[in-house]
Amino acid sequence: MALTPTIRTFATLAEVAALDHDAVIDVRSPSEFAEDHLPGAINLPVLDDAERARVGTIYKRQSPFLARKIGAALVARNAARHLEGPLAELSGGWRPLVYCWRGGQRSGSFATILAQVGWRVELVEGGYKSWRRLVVETLHDRPVPSPVVVLDGNTGSAKTELLALLAARGLQVIDLEGLANHRGSLFGAMPGGQPSQKAFEGRLAMALAALDPARPVVVEAESSKVGDIALPKQLWAAMAAAPRIHVAAPVEARAAYLARAYADLTEDRARLATVIESLRPLHPAEVIDTWLALAAEGAFALLAAELMARHYDPRYEKHRARFADGRERVVEAQSLAPEALAPLADRIALAIGALVPATCR
Repeated sequence: MALTPTIRTFATLAEVAALDHDAVIDVRSPSEFAEDHLPGAINLPVLDDAERARVGTIYKRQSPFLARKIGAALVARNAARHLEGPLAELSGGWRPLVYCWRGGQRSGSFATILAQVGWRVELVEGGYKSWRRLVVETLHDRPVPSPVVVLDGNTGSAKTELLALLAARGLQVIDLEGLANHRGSLFGAMPGGQPSQKAFEGRLAMALAALDPARPVVVEAESSKVGDIALPKQLWAAMAAAPRIHVAAPVEARAAYLARAYADLTEDRARLATVIESLRPLHPAEVIDTWLALAAEGAFALLAAELMARHYDPRYEKHRARFADGRERVVEAQSLAPEALAPLADRIALAIGALVPATCR
């Protein structure tokens, strides 16, 4: 017996996180999907980018009726392709959740076809826009739910790795650089590039929604942008006002750590040289030429030390001075070698425990 799609409404991001469908299907065009989509969704477009543009043009310039008729034919054709392709081997118990931009004709048509096959289909009321509304409310209309603690330290202080070690010790953390797929510096580009701003915001909103408000959350010190991704104003304000744990390590230890952590960049000499060249407007020509020579020689630890002393540390100290309000604990680290990081994380966790109660009173 043919079924009818049922409607699923999301009131909170926790409900999105709790989805237990066999698949979440985004039927929008590939470019819409690439910009952002619900967590874990797959893309089975009922109109590709060119088809969507064609139907939209016909709707505006010729006739809404003609556009709907042509669109219906295209949707049916593409739905058949999905049924004969990625959905061909699925059993009768398969239970998908389907959405489009506004929960309208594209998702409604596809969900109806799937329901006619006999699958138990749910349709997202409001479509992608209902998801995006929850993300915007979480990031822009509400304060960060947990007390924020910032893990600070000059470039090369192993903050990202320490953040992961804190999470392994049961502390709440949000890895902003991981969500943005960028290491937060001029040399910080990662394979695969950064997500769109909307996709980053969706990831961040889900991370915030999962926090226990009674416990602090630790984030790494960042500027207002991570690569090309802008941090939401609510989070940035919370970070600016938060107490800080400052990891203080000597230049030699930080340089050795950077040479190890940025191994992907040191193996790509051409890319490394390009990044150094981009610093010419900020430093004398002889300094840039020295750095290029060090890169060409493979003297990466010495190059890292030079970059920190002349470029990163002065800028970092100026940035940190804006947040100096006495609510900072310094944790000394003479070494950032792999075997030294776990004990360092233990000391940071103790420092956070001592710092947060004074913050929350």
